[in-house]
Amino acid sequence: MPSFYVRTVGPCSRVVRGWVEAQRVKCRGAHSVQALSAQMERLPAAVREFVVQGANLCDPQNIHICDGSQAENETILTVLQQEGMIKKLHKYPNCWLARTDPKDVARVESKTVIVTENQRDTIPIPVPGVKGQLGNWMSPLDFENAKRQRFPGCMNGRTMYVLPFSMGPVGSPLSKYGVQLTDSPYVVASMRIMTRMGGNVLDAIGDGEFVRCLHSVGQPLPLKAPLSNSWPCNPEQTLIAHVPDTREIVSFGSGYGGNSLLGKKCFALRIASRIAKDEGWLAEHMLILGITNPAGRKRYIAAAFPSACGKTNLAMMQPALPGWKVQCVGDDIAWMKFDSQGRLRAINPENGFFGVAPGTSVKTNPNALRTVERNTVFTNVGETSDGGVYWEGLDQPVPPGVTVTSWLGNAWKPGDKEPCAHPNSRFCAPASQCPIMDEDWESPEGVPIDAIIFGGRRPQGVPLVYESYNWTHGVFVGAAMRSESTAAAEHKGKVIMHDPFAMRPFFGYNFGHYLSHWLSLQRREGLKLPKIFHVNWFRKDDKGNFLWPGFGENARVLDWIFRRVEGEQSARQSAIGFLPAEGALNLEGLGGVDTNQLFSLPKGFWEQEVQEVGKYLSEQVPEDLPPQIMEELRGLEKRVSSM
Repeated sequence: MPSFYVRTVGPCSRVVRGWVEAQRVKCRGAHSVQALSAQMERLPAAVREFVVQGANLCDPQNIHICDGSQAENETILTVLQQEGMIKKLHKYPNCWLARTDPKDVARVESKTVIVTENQRDTIPIPVPGVKGQLGNWMSPLDFENAKRQRFPGCMNGRTMYVLPFSMGPVGSPLSKYGVQLTDSPYVVASMRIMTRMGGNVLDAIGDGEFVRCLHSVGQPLPLKAPLSNSWPCNPEQTLIAHVPDTREIVSFGSGYGGNSLLGKKCFALRIASRIAKDEGWLAEHMLILGITNPAGRKRYIAAAFPSACGKTNLAMMQPALPGWKVQCVGDDIAWMKFDSQGRLRAINPENGFFGVAPGTSVKTNPNALRTVERNTVFTNVGETSDGGVYWEGLDQPVPPGVTVTSWLGNAWKPGDKEPCAHPNSRFCAPASQCPIMDEDWESPEGVPIDAIIFGGRRPQGVPLVYESYNWTHGVFVGAAMRSESTAAAEHKGKVIMHDPFAMRPFFGYNFGHYLSHWLSLQRREGLKLPKIFHVNWFRKDDKGNFLWPGFGENARVLDWIFRRVEGEQSARQSAIGFLPAEGALNLEGLGGVDTNQLFSLPKGFWEQEVQEVGKYLSEQVPEDLPPQIMEELRGLEKRVSSM
């Protein structure tokens, strides 16, 4: 057993309950109990109480309080390797490959719940006969019963890791803290990358607040049945629950991604969005980038896209326009608060990237490929026989003599029906390794946001870019977002789904109240509200070909947005918002783009869009929808009818 573990003797719960008397324990292993006592005494009182409660409930064999050090990380990786959960990728420095149980590959939205006394605090009540799509509610009684059915003794034979972590730079007024208890060393290794984790966080917590995060893979030892890929999980009993009133997250049964890395979607969006409502700020599913024009003037933009819709590619974009520079602040989540001057300032609460691997290539995102060349954990990608990784869209040929093994462990070659990598396979890499990280990405006060972009995958009807008329119209544009479904959740097929604000799976409270919160910002005096835009890189012609080249060429759209923020009169009014005026979009050197089709607004399409959005909002949010949103919808309907 690695030396850093504190091994307890007998039932761990009994030992932890008696930690204050550890100096007097007279039994085999007393030295280890004293070591545990010393660690426990250094914990803030509320954290210590949480650890004791977790140990009493889950009854682990060992407890380890993580310090986030390099030595600790090396030991964790060794443990994972010994348990067969990861293997070394010898082609890259300190890179690792994990293959999960095929039943544990994505966020499980159907088993993700918010726990409140009143259902309407969590989700709008849809009209009778309509299934709600804006979150899942669970009563406190049902939650306690579910917890009792799953957690007692769930860590038998395993180590309970105590992870103190910070979402955002430690000490920033925009940051929040958490403590996760988990029995998964994979989670420890990943959370060390994705958050700021270690003893300094305990100092920052002190007597203050923190989010309590409890997680177990749900496979106590000894095992009752063999594991698939040495990956412990319990898909039949998976539950991811959030208790916003008490700032708690409880996750059971899954060891992967947002189900188990509780700082990510669970904390940074579901719990944080509720904290943001209570405290008057915004926690959003948005990338943050800095863009500098050839004259050296810089602006910051936040953008909300559903998962796997190009957020990481945009955040790390290599501009095709000469003289322009893009820098990354974050690729997934933005916490935004107004400062004393009324400027909206944002931090990236994360410390790493948990990016979708398939489709990432030299063409789509060369900076991401440079980021993951070292110190990265890859999950469910293909493996090459020379110690490298492979996935669909990598656009790098397999060298002669090198073979590929799929994420399922089978021999694979191009053209096989079975995918090489799972569509939701991921890389987990430190943000600091990205070659274009913004110099202020860890600024405690955050970066000033001048524009907010909404967008999604819309193959038909939606133009490349348009600007909202005003803040209220922009909130409506966010509420009306629709996009092809992605592989990040358990949905099948490319269907157009409503995904308001790209937050549909992540709202921590009633969506109608969320809209009211956004709308309320325009009533606060002295705020400098950003301009709001909508983009669509994915429109196709009648033959199924993309009308816009995307990737680095998206800088041309950012250029127009930049100039609009600067006050340039380069727009024309349309039924849906302001479109670029004729010639306003810089297309120099870009041949073959049919701008007429790219910006066309087919009347039939938009009539149908109005109907679909109206039906969705009136059925899903019948009682809690702010009247301003329906007024905007009626305004759109009237303008479309006059097209």
